Amino acid sequence: MNQPSGPFIAPAAPAGSPGQKTARSAHAHPHDAAADQAAIGVALPHESAALHVSGEATYTDDIPERHGTLHAALGLSRHAHARIVSLDLGAVRSAPGVIAVFTAADIPGENNCGPVVHDDPILADGEVLYLGQPVFVVIATSHDLARRAAALAKSDDVVGYEPLEAVLTVADAKAKKQFVLPPLHLTRGAPAERIAAAPHRIAGTFEVGGQEQFYLEGQIAYALPQEMDGMHVYSSTQHPTEMQQVVAHMLGWPVHSVVCECRRMGGGFGGKESQSALFACVAALAAHKLRRPVKLRADRDDDFMITGKRHDATYEYEAGFDERGRLVGARVEIALRAGFSADLSGAVATRALCHFDNAYYLSDVEIVALACKTNTQSNTAFRGFGGPQGALVMEVLMDSIARELGLDPLDVRRANFYGIGERDETPYGQRVEDNILEPLVDELLASSDYRARRAALAELNARSPVLKRGIALTPVKFGISFNVPFLNQAGALVHVYKDGSVLVNHGGTEMGQGLNTKVAQVVANAFGLPLSRVRVSATDTSKVANTSATAASTGSDLNGKAAEDAACKIRARLAELAAQRLGGDARDVTFAGGAVQSNGAAMPFAQLVSAAYLARVQLWSDGFYATPKVHWDPATLTGHPFYYFAYGAAVSEVVIDTLTGEWKLLRADLLHDAGRSINPAIDIGQIEGGFIQGMGWLTTEELWWNHDGRLMTHAPSTYKIPAVSDTPAAFNVQLFRNDNAEPTVFRSKAVGEPPLLLSFSVLLAIRDAIAAAVPDARRAPPLRAPATPEAILDALDALHADATIADEHGPSREPGSQPTAVHVKADTAA
Repeated sequence: MNQPSGPFIAPAAPAGSPGQKTARSAHAHPHDAAADQAAIGVALPHESAALHVSGEATYTDDIPERHGTLHAALGLSRHAHARIVSLDLGAVRSAPGVIAVFTAADIPGENNCGPVVHDDPILADGEVLYLGQPVFVVIATSHDLARRAAALAKSDDVVGYEPLEAVLTVADAKAKKQFVLPPLHLTRGAPAERIAAAPHRIAGTFEVGGQEQFYLEGQIAYALPQEMDGMHVYSSTQHPTEMQQVVAHMLGWPVHSVVCECRRMGGGFGGKESQSALFACVAALAAHKLRRPVKLRADRDDDFMITGKRHDATYEYEAGFDERGRLVGARVEIALRAGFSADLSGAVATRALCHFDNAYYLSDVEIVALACKTNTQSNTAFRGFGGPQGALVMEVLMDSIARELGLDPLDVRRANFYGIGERDETPYGQRVEDNILEPLVDELLASSDYRARRAALAELNARSPVLKRGIALTPVKFGISFNVPFLNQAGALVHVYKDGSVLVNHGGTEMGQGLNTKVAQVVANAFGLPLSRVRVSATDTSKVANTSATAASTGSDLNGKAAEDAACKIRARLAELAAQRLGGDARDVTFAGGAVQSNGAAMPFAQLVSAAYLARVQLWSDGFYATPKVHWDPATLTGHPFYYFAYGAAVSEVVIDTLTGEWKLLRADLLHDAGRSINPAIDIGQIEGGFIQGMGWLTTEELWWNHDGRLMTHAPSTYKIPAVSDTPAAFNVQLFRNDNAEPTVFRSKAVGEPPLLLSFSVLLAIRDAIAAAVPDARRAPPLRAPATPEAILDALDALHADATIADEHGPSREPGSQPTAVHVKADTAA
């Protein structure tokens, strides 16, 4: 049951302590002693950890190339929006090493790789919709020769264009009412009236940039033609079933003719959920046409230029509140840059809408979410999938309210927390029944010493004219499940071999997050085996069909349950045989320590399995799981879209240089609810990684398009992701022991996406430091995200100007007088 009992770290898990980084578990081979520990609830190493560090792990580009393998490269458009008026590929075809060149006209089936709306051509046909859109594909004898030939697309002699008007910004798309999907609009109560009658009011705008997934392994597909019009596609993808389907539709084949396989990815973060489709389709098209294996490995620059990112967003908000900062009404418009096609923007907008509340009860609220159509890359899934964009503006709003009232932002946040048994219904109608916000925050307050540190920083800032410190505590409530109900299903196959070893196949994909490790632990636990006796094979659409993407933090929940279902079916058969051989009731048979016990007698698991084979007992089974309770009405934007919520909170302390805008994260204290953790080491690693990745989104990772629509930040030289040196010297990460109220595997909770939102504390700590630099300013710091040094200096300049006006004209109002209208507008990047 739901019984919080404070911070919990399993004995072998990395333990955080003030002033120290979390320790790391030693890497272990699957057959080392560590792998023979208890199978579940223990901090075991990632199943491929040794392979990762030794370089032995096989990724798509490491698969030995078949004889005759050819290489593909894409010719990209040079305009954000233009009509193709001429296409003369003679020079490309005659380039050294070129075997063939294909265009949209060569696609035998559907020229589309859009996951929901069929508005995303594989190769441009007559019109280009963003700068970098693939127009043709070159097939050559080597990767380098293919790229050299594809680069000829830069010549007007190869592709001629008639430029058309391009819409490049959210503001322009809004002005033209140009959306990829109809706007979403949710209203509860009477927010406008409640805001108007509130003792205090606030209104403003905010903006946050997008984010490149920057997976270590880029987009890649390797297609091998098979007999009888078949195709085997190795794809670095989070969604093998979707790759199977789009390739089949592109070729005009039935789906059973295509197999998609993925052993592991070098990172995905959502960027390989739908957008791996273009690469899989192009490789398969060329392999089909030439009857030879074809590999398409995108160069990092091309990957940046072709693929979508996290949706950047602009916000317009207003709220009414009382003297404690408690919201009585709120309204927000979330305008997302969708790019040129719908992709997954509808679901991202829905999830943003469902996370605007974050940890806070909103009695009267209006939320509008727009998916704006622009002539830029089609934005897509990214860790958090709209949730971060929805919740971020709420945290900015909370911070602004606190500064208006002169209160600690934490006190304003706690005044607005969801309650238990009351004030517990979300704007979309789901009740928050597993709320642990108060005890979790209490634990973090104690372990981080937040109150004392905040007081100490105020004294320090008073003595420091240039370097200013800031601190912030932010909470997270994150919904777990796909908000499209039918996607919440999974399948698995479990095979027990005659020697008692076990092979598992499931529909999820391993992208470094430890999914296969957790699934293996679940199956090993079901049979009472050490982890070394269970192996997870590559994800393969010919093994488990019709799977959902490994996304929305559901990988372990869905596939773990499906694998457990399959294992339990076999275990029940074995229990019947054990009861016959050892005596007793099958219901009382136990599986533990590699042995089977019944009626006071025991036998090795392998011996029982061997006997089962001779007795013709089925030793394999399929498993299936469908998440219960989940439902959603897209017409009313109400329902129960999440099976449960994951919670967390973080305290971040930063220092900024007010002369240069440079900043550094000095300390971070994270306390996160992973339920009863299946593997604390893996969960803590996910929390650390999600936090740092979110910090990068909000501080250093800036995407910039020039006036022609060209993405100028398209390589590591121009796009800054966090490095090891950006992690704080004091990085304290703990798991909050809180068994999931829902019967998930081991009562665990998802941990992939929710920790990314803990990084809000970094942005708001920077905001706190800026406010300390200009204490006479009349408004909250107008800091945009990412909070680059330039953005920090802009915010400081704006506050200094504001303080100067205050000195010249006096305060704008007396505290506690008429309702306040505060307008907070973030400066827009050039």
